[in-house]
Amino acid sequence: MNTPAKLGTYVAGLAVVFGAALGVGSAVGEVGAPPKATARSEGTGQSPDGAGHGESTGHGDQSGATTQPAQAAAQDTPGGLQVSQNGYTLTPLATTIEPGQPTDFAFTVTGPDGEPVTDYQVQHDKKVHFIVVSRDLNTFQHLHPEEGANGVWTVKLTLPEAGVYRAYADIFPTGASALTLGTDLFAAGDYAPKALPQVSRTAEVDGYTVTLDGDLTPGRSSKLTLKVSKDGKPVTDLQPYLGAYGHLVALRAGDLAYLHVHPDGTPGDGRTKAGPEITFYAEVPSTGDYRLFLDFQHAGTVRTADFTARAGQAAATPATSPTATPSGSPSAAPDSDHDSTPHGH
Repeated sequence: MNTPAKLGTYVAGLAVVFGAALGVGSAVGEVGAPPKATARSEGTGQSPDGAGHGESTGHGDQSGATTQPAQAAAQDTPGGLQVSQNGYTLTPLATTIEPGQPTDFAFTVTGPDGEPVTDYQVQHDKKVHFIVVSRDLNTFQHLHPEEGANGVWTVKLTLPEAGVYRAYADIFPTGASALTLGTDLFAAGDYAPKALPQVSRTAEVDGYTVTLDGDLTPGRSSKLTLKVSKDGKPVTDLQPYLGAYGHLVALRAGDLAYLHVHPDGTPGDGRTKAGPEITFYAEVPSTGDYRLFLDFQHAGTVRTADFTARAGQAAATPATSPTATPSGSPSAAPDSDHDSTPHGH
């Protein structure tokens, strides 16, 4: 079978799996989540830069009963699974990219009026956060496009090898609510998907070791603490990056539902230390495997540590006594309730 045929067959398979995932999500909602929860860990409080958080529920007529099913479906659909939501649509100028070649990738976001959106709220120092991952969740990029004329955004993008990739635009259009739109990108060539990396609480990147403590509990705010060390010594001078000491993105294996969370506290608030620990509060919509990608900055360089975590495993094992194995022990699942609003994009 020639290369285009191989890739075409692979993409067709993805379409079947992806469509089935969306169908189940629309029919039954999120497993284990509250009625209005989404895959984005959203709250009603203010972000460090003053931008409010909250998932949009749509801008159409809310007086008639005929609009309720569409609104409910929008609330129940995790972020990043749709190219269009609440009247906003992510439109790439091209979706096929030569693997291994730096490309000026361009896109627009059109609004309910059909025109490119040009007015955005700043979230964590940027108007648009652009995330690109391979469909097998082995590669990750967190990019920040440059704004051009007429609502066109451009970013230098390299897809490292042949395959299918998922791109997310994390945005907050002025006058609307924050949302995440997603689309697939394609790099032609022979492609063999890699297996999902094994569940682990330790990641190594450029001589740094990052350890993960905490468990993901479906439908509840979960406390995750990541500790950064180098050469066996705790790193206590992490540098602010985009207004925080760390950024965490979680993606659900299977359909790549998107969750973007930020740490508890901000640099300069008088209580948040510059390491070695960065604490996050995240809520995942269902049991299963998730990929976690932590961006942190030290010595002037941003690095990414990645983990595979499993949600719901700890809850599946009943405690035998009040002194059962605590969360974060070696026997617990790879990934606690938060007393305040989760911090999310």
